[in-house]
Amino acid sequence: MTAIRPLNRVRVLQKQGCSEVNSYSMHWPHLFPQHGPGKKHQRAIVLAGWQEEIVAEHPGLFARGLIHSDGYRGTNRVRRPVGGEDKWYEYPRYLFKNESADILRLCGETLDRLGVAWRHNKPDEISVARRDAVARLDRFVGPKY
Repeated sequence: MTAIRPLNRVRVLQKQGCSEVNSYSMHWPHLFPQHGPGKKHQRAIVLAGWQEEIVAEHPGLFARGLIHSDGYRGTNRVRRPVGGEDKWYEYPRYLFKNESADILRLCGETLDRLGVAWRHNKPDEISVARRDAVARLDRFVGPKY
């Protein structure tokens, strides 16, 4: 942040499991054009050219950020009636939920880049549930604190 805005103060606060970094400037919106007034699902969310280059170079880190901000990794428990009695099975999966079609598209494109199989299980949600896809995404995402 200091390299981009050398005259602005940067504050770092140590928190449990992370560091919070703050810097205030009227110019941040110029550097992050997807931010703006109104609800994000009602306006276009498009990466600037320099942001696309970074995402193309580091898709795993982008996926990690998406999952840590609007995603979930948990265990799905399923009940199926078999021969008159209920059978249960469970498996790990990722869910990514967002009202913005643009953000969902960015997530899907990033998962494609990483070779992670995914699908829309709801119009506003992406599911990664295949065993090999979950294992592959685990390599990039890591634990969420």
